[in-house]
Amino acid sequence: MARAYNFSPGPAALPEAVLRQAQADMLEWGDARASIVEISHRGPEFLQVARQAEADLRTLLAIPDDYAVLFPAGGATTQQALIALNFADAGQRVDYVVSGHWGKTALKQLVSVDVNIAASGEADGFRTIPARETWRLSKDAAYVHVTANETIHGVEFRPGWGQVPPDTGEVPLFADFSSSIASEPIDVSKYGLIYAGAQKNLGPVGISVVIVRRDLLERAGQPRADIFDYRSQLANESMLNTPPTWNWYVLGQTVRWMIEQGGTAEFDRRSALKSKLLYEAIDGSGGFYRNDVDPSVRSRMNVPFFLVDAALDAAFLDGAREAGLIGLKGHRVLGGMRASIYNAMPVAGVQALVDYMQEFRRHHG
Repeated sequence: MARAYNFSPGPAALPEAVLRQAQADMLEWGDARASIVEISHRGPEFLQVARQAEADLRTLLAIPDDYAVLFPAGGATTQQALIALNFADAGQRVDYVVSGHWGKTALKQLVSVDVNIAASGEADGFRTIPARETWRLSKDAAYVHVTANETIHGVEFRPGWGQVPPDTGEVPLFADFSSSIASEPIDVSKYGLIYAGAQKNLGPVGISVVIVRRDLLERAGQPRADIFDYRSQLANESMLNTPPTWNWYVLGQTVRWMIEQGGTAEFDRRSALKSKLLYEAIDGSGGFYRNDVDPSVRSRMNVPFFLVDAALDAAFLDGAREAGLIGLKGHRVLGGMRASIYNAMPVAGVQALVDYMQEFRRHHG
């Protein structure tokens, strides 16, 4: 049976070349005479894997030397809890801009800090991002937090919205890039901290990436166990305890694949092409399909859309699966459909989806 085009939002599709390499290395890694999942994380073979993954990620994202890179276990939600512990004093003000479901989730991880919701798009159903001039930022905040791309609501900070990234003055900008990292060039130096769960654009679930300006690690933060201290993790190369070695290995392979494909400039080109194909199919359907997000902030990674009649949803999904298109069911928060078109999704996959949408419309419109 041929592999389907997988539009799942996460765990998401991985490049087939990476999967085939991982399949080969599962049995025996190099000349270690053991699987990559069996060798010690303290041994020279895995240390080479880990260090190469960091070097490649620095190359892919053009990470400056004055930024540290961590590969902590867990996902973005774990980091949402840890960033306040590491970078804000107890009771200190932190500013959050809430542009969707995951921005709201980030708020739930906060304890022992004074949370200021500087702006929120909830009033209009997260169809837009509030204009920068409406944000109520605090001069004494430990940081300003934004979600670069909202996986569920399909909202992303795009140039049409305004200055990206938004200017937060002397207060460092922290950003959740879980679902858009490496999809286009980013100026890391404009951020104090970038974090991302791997399972959308970087690799498998179970590992994250944290990119943080080194001087911020000098902050005392709040009392916390050593395992939750980014400084301790950095001092131990993200191996204070046994890391998820397989996940780290696959992440490294995925980053290497992206470099070989042409890096973030190439994926920027592909993302523009893929999203244009899909949005044009939606907007040109005469109302049979619709996307409710303001065009200035439409995500290029996650495209939610709705059929003219929700009673057709089941038939649409059944037909899509028969056509080799999976993972299109919308999140329970919104319903409808959602196509996640991360870096591993080829243009041909989006074209196949568009062709199917047009055929379905002809039969049911």
